[in-house]
Amino acid sequence: MTDNQRLVIRSNKDLPEVEPLLEQMTDALHQRIRLLGLDNIALVGIHSGGVWIAEQLHDRLGLIEPMGTLDISFYRDDYTRVGLNPSVKPSNLPFATESRHIVLVDDVIMSGRTIRAALNELFDYGRPDSVTLVTLLDLPGRELPVQPDITGQKIQLPEGARIKLSPDPLALTLLEPADA
Repeated sequence: MTDNQRLVIRSNKDLPEVEPLLEQMTDALHQRIRLLGLDNIALVGIHSGGVWIAEQLHDRLGLIEPMGTLDISFYRDDYTRVGLNPSVKPSNLPFATESRHIVLVDDVIMSGRTIRAALNELFDYGRPDSVTLVTLLDLPGRELPVQPDITGQKIQLPEGARIKLSPDPLALTLLEPADA
């Protein structure tokens, strides 16, 4: 897929299936790891959807070391304006980040602010050698210059609509403006 190919979503039937996107992302990640000669890799998922995607990638890559999780609630730049998320989960990095190649995983990238918060928290744990950003979906609307290295699908949503990722099995749902 080229940078300007973006799937336009108008209804739930237009949403891509998650499984083929995960296969594509796993292949792209394998290729990137091999091409760049990365070793000492650690996978980190951003709560909640990023953790679900990271778990799938972790299994598919055959990584033995446990993956990490981040809850960026306290690192959000709108924390003082919108308050704390009522379902804050603890972050858990069961490894040192210093001198590691971190694969940071989220379900959706849009404004770039969640990724900025995740990077801030990640660097509070130590300085990794590199960070590869992997997202299931890439939506327009960047407010910060943050782009994923690997993405499953670029999509365009109707005005005011949002995407929700559900676990078990992983599935996407379009939330129309009245639902969102």
